[in-house]
Amino acid sequence: MSIEHLHAVPHLTTSLKGPLLEIESHFLDHQADIEAWFRQQWIKTPAPFYGSVDLRNSGFKLAPVDTNLFPAGFNNLNPAFMPLCVQAIQSIIEREMPAACNILLIPENHTRNMFYLDNIATLRDMIATAGYSVRIGSLLPELDESLDIELPSGKCVRLEPVQRNEDRLCLPGFDPCMVLLNNDLSAGTPEILQDIEQPILPPLELGWAHRRKSDHFGEYNKVVDEFAAMVEIDPWLINPKFLHCGKINFKTQEGGDCLARHVAKLLWQIQEKYDEYGLKDKPFVVVKADAGTYGMGIMTVQSVEEIQELNRKQRNKMAASKGGQAVTQVIIQEGVFSFETWGAEQAVAEPVVYMMDHFVVGGFYRVHKGRGRNENLNAPGMHFEPLAFAEPCNTPDHKKSPDANPNRFYAYGVIARLALLAAAREIATSNGKG
Repeated sequence: MSIEHLHAVPHLTTSLKGPLLEIESHFLDHQADIEAWFRQQWIKTPAPFYGSVDLRNSGFKLAPVDTNLFPAGFNNLNPAFMPLCVQAIQSIIEREMPAACNILLIPENHTRNMFYLDNIATLRDMIATAGYSVRIGSLLPELDESLDIELPSGKCVRLEPVQRNEDRLCLPGFDPCMVLLNNDLSAGTPEILQDIEQPILPPLELGWAHRRKSDHFGEYNKVVDEFAAMVEIDPWLINPKFLHCGKINFKTQEGGDCLARHVAKLLWQIQEKYDEYGLKDKPFVVVKADAGTYGMGIMTVQSVEEIQELNRKQRNKMAASKGGQAVTQVIIQEGVFSFETWGAEQAVAEPVVYMMDHFVVGGFYRVHKGRGRNENLNAPGMHFEPLAFAEPCNTPDHKKSPDANPNRFYAYGVIARLALLAAAREIATSNGKG
């Protein structure tokens, strides 16, 4: 793959003469203030070990729509920026546990998903290159001996059954100093991980058995209000409105009235902002499980009638998330169009930004030829186009237009770090520090 391809910028199918161009210009004009503000924030609230943020760029609005604290997909990043990943890993481990030398990496319970395992192999190699001994400990209940899996990429992963010795996790001949989770614990926290002596990153409390998207975006609201006041912009331009429905059963339709009221209220609030900015697009909201990932339990809604007229197939689709976990709470989030397209077919695309510690270390575009600009792209049929986010996110070019490469990527890096800061505050709260 050529360097030119890696630095490609998808076509933005809208005129950039409105608010977003002003946002990007504002970010460039305030770059020194923005970076100083972030440095102060990371001192007060250290960043998570890693995270990825899904962004949407509508031309008039640039906002995060999801933040993952157990990101997969490191295999999709541009390998040219491995040194930045290594530096970030060294930075956070030295901060969290300076004497650490052995790292136990715990993945999801996948053995057939070769793409996910390639992500684990990449993450393992990054940690090893950073100067640490690393082995992969599996939570698979049926695994009673090590399992070597050859990957299509040519890499190999060895999964070993995690053992517990009193209050410590271990593998044969390997006593870890710390545990790194790449498992979002959607099904709950296994007993073997509870009350162990070694530090676990990210904390168990940030698994989907405990974490809620509505809590995250509540923290993001506060972060954006502070940031927007500093750079003097309307916070709505970088923040999706949301509401929360705390008790729902899609199969029995319990909580349906609550959901309909929230959808109506949020659509009205969005329309007010569209009217304020003279926007002619039709507002929409995204209803999704308040916990969970993998793009499951999500639907796009443009009217209250769509909620009131859900058929059985639609209700069943919304009733469960990853691992068959029942959906009992939902977040109703302002929909953000994606006006970015990739390739001659003009497939809809959205950027995904990856961070380790407080560093932006890469990213890619999630592209889907079969989805529309107001639909969820994290679905079967998607593919990834790697982009060299790392350099452009850190080095905007003030001589170029705000939307030129690399300046659009700088804006993406700013928004992604705001979401990461919100996640850092989630962690502080879960530790009783917030």
